[in-house]
Amino acid sequence: MTLSVRRVVTGHDHNGKSVVEIDEAAANIVSRRPGHSSAVIWSSAGVPADNDAPGDAGARDVRECAAEGAIFRIVEYAPGVAPRMHRTLTVDYAVVMSGEIIMVLDGGLEVPLRAGDVLVQRGTVHDWINRGGVPCVIAFTLIAAMPAGSLTALG
Repeated sequence: MTLSVRRVVTGHDHNGKSVVEIDEAAANIVSRRPGHSSAVIWSSAGVPADNDAPGDAGARDVRECAAEGAIFRIVEYAPGVAPRMHRTLTVDYAVVMSGEIIMVLDGGLEVPLRAGDVLVQRGTVHDWINRGGVPCVIAFTLIAAMPAGSLTALG
């Protein structure tokens, strides 16, 4: 995969002045299936987040969102990415940064999304299919949410 993301994180020095704490190419790229790669840019175990907490909250391996937390993640889906129908227990705010992708819902509805499109996904069962010839990159912010109805998470 070719996912390359510059990650800039600000903070405060010992006098409370604004500083850049991290400015780097994200190195925590993971792949959970063929044709998929992602980088956690930042995460929090709770909301509101603690802006004084020390450490790099993007360095953790965060597969799922904490029960009261949030994750900001960049994902790249290569053409032909392996399928993975799933549900997150979050409300997801997504911005397609480049390329095109098809969101498939559990009833079979296919929704094409292109660069610049935005999506609010509210705990729905879904999959991502890239039928194009170039990777699709999407920025996701996942925020813990109440489960939809009485449904439980799928794999």
